[in-house]
Amino acid sequence: MTSSRGERVRARRAVYRARRLWVFGSLAAVIVLAAGGIFTAMALAQSAGSGATAEAEPAASESSTPVPEETPLTPAQTLLASTTDPQACAVQFAGEAIAHDPVLQTQGALYSALPIPRAEGKVFAGWYASEADAAALTTAARVNGSDAVSCVDRQVTLHGAWTTPEVNAAKDAGIPILMYHQFTANPEGENNSLKLNYAYIGDFDAQMAYIASSGFYLPTWDELSAFIDGALFLPEHSVIVTDDDAHQTWLDLAAPVVEKYKVMTTSFVITKWRTEGSPNPYVLQRSHTQDMHEAGENGKGRMVNWTADQIAADLEQSAQILGVKEVVAYPFGHYNDTTKRGVAQAGFEMGRTIEQGYVRIGTDKLALPCIRINYGMTVDDLAGLIG
Repeated sequence: MTSSRGERVRARRAVYRARRLWVFGSLAAVIVLAAGGIFTAMALAQSAGSGATAEAEPAASESSTPVPEETPLTPAQTLLASTTDPQACAVQFAGEAIAHDPVLQTQGALYSALPIPRAEGKVFAGWYASEADAAALTTAARVNGSDAVSCVDRQVTLHGAWTTPEVNAAKDAGIPILMYHQFTANPEGENNSLKLNYAYIGDFDAQMAYIASSGFYLPTWDELSAFIDGALFLPEHSVIVTDDDAHQTWLDLAAPVVEKYKVMTTSFVITKWRTEGSPNPYVLQRSHTQDMHEAGENGKGRMVNWTADQIAADLEQSAQILGVKEVVAYPFGHYNDTTKRGVAQAGFEMGRTIEQGYVRIGTDKLALPCIRINYGMTVDDLAGLIG
């Protein structure tokens, strides 16, 4: 069919409009793509910038001042950190062949249970306040359970010393154990059958003053035991002060004197009669049995009449009251082999008799001798007995 001229004109116009729309659409697409590329580039740039900043931060951190590592606590500091007691003191031990961990003690109280090192071919010679005192075996600077704990910044170091078995044996020290009983304020003494038992308190005061001022060493019972074994050196100028019975006159008259001069003593307590604690820090309490300070069927003490099992049971009861075993004083001084078996069975290491003499290396630990102090003995008499 032949189209008219008008129709051909309209067709050309439609083609023209279509081409123009295509050009505009193409231009718009290019613009959109270009814009998208710009935005994409900006995003990438921002991302790169963020990454640069993130990487820069560690660099800044690396250039800052390093935090020092925390110094670990010493064993002594660790001990102190474990307690809230403001009087606690960490006691450290130093010296050749000394490998004991520090222990906590209480400032102002007497030292308790200090270790006694043992080493093959050596004899321990005690703890000292300084390394120089340990090297010189300075008796006045030797530290043990008769001394009060004193610390600086809640810590103290004790220095150990040694000697040889040959030197220790050559000294041949004899250690006196003084035995007191009752006391009196009457210079004329007590007018009764036990008069010799009653020391005049004026004489006792002078005797304790002499011991305190003359540089005597006051061994503990565990030290005496190690000395008997030949494992511990004790100075010749040593003495142990004891009282039998814990009589009321001991508590009223003698114990204050002991505290005044700070002389460590041992009170042998009959726990059936007395159960209260020590009158002051310088009085150790040890057993004089629970109920064996009585005569047996033959007029002698129960300790030589009872069986070993009965003796052990009595001493166990006494130890529960006192809170310690260690040493017992035999009532009336009576003992035999059965007594010794009962004492050992109860876990006591030593027994003190009333036999006169001095403790030496190798002495029978269950038959310790003593030096009896009677009424009328003066300080000069005491000096003649103990040096």
